[in-house]
Amino acid sequence: MNRLQQLFTDKKDICSVYYTAGYPNLGDTVPILQALEDGGADLVELGMPFSDPLADGPTIQASSEQALANGMSLNKLFEQIKDMRQTINMPIVLMGYFNPVFKFGVEAFIAKCKEVGVDGLIMPDLPFDEYRDKYQKLFDEAGIANIFLITPQTSNERIKLIDSNSNGFIYVVSSASVTGAKKDVEQTQIDYFNRVNGLELQSPRLIGFGISNRSTFETACQHASGAIIGSAFVKLLGEHGANANQIKEFIKSIKFGV
Repeated sequence: MNRLQQLFTDKKDICSVYYTAGYPNLGDTVPILQALEDGGADLVELGMPFSDPLADGPTIQASSEQALANGMSLNKLFEQIKDMRQTINMPIVLMGYFNPVFKFGVEAFIAKCKEVGVDGLIMPDLPFDEYRDKYQKLFDEAGIANIFLITPQTSNERIKLIDSNSNGFIYVVSSASVTGAKKDVEQTQIDYFNRVNGLELQSPRLIGFGISNRSTFETACQHASGAIIGSAFVKLLGEHGANANQIKEFIKSIKFGV
């Protein structure tokens, strides 16, 4: 059983945190990761910055621009995290867009992920059929989970197809929008979560987009295995940098409301 599978077997109300590698400073990637582990985060989605994002709101777009300006690249990222498994035990997922991965070389990229201890990938713009036809064997042989996204517009048939081809978790995008913190979860979103739950899927789900505080985190956890906090945490980093105490307090506020 890999780290992702173990996480969803052992825990509920999973707190997954997204941030952009190389932000706010190039050397902050691993210190932030360590502070998140020490602070009680259950899973980290480490963003691979890209110049032409499709689903990212202003906060994460700005963090990617800054990270790229700082000199972040895939080679630099792998160099930074090559020894992370000496101190980091929680699952780590890389999240980003397919263009840089394609340029790096998909086979070489998957091999590096396995080498440094990455557990999964989220690439929203990698078409499902292309993944299944061209790359699924690479992922499976390396033991790397490919995590798919679903939205309120995804049909039940498509969700079931994604479920049957998932080996990590399903990323439930809470609304038809870009990333960004929101104060509340709307009834239409809850109806959508209930529709997904009614399909009795085999894969665990995490809800993302708009999860920013204890209230939205709690609501998401009532309808899934946990939730993903992105923009709100990236905003914190923009204000306080890689301050371990601030990061730990943020995680406590999300998970426990303190």
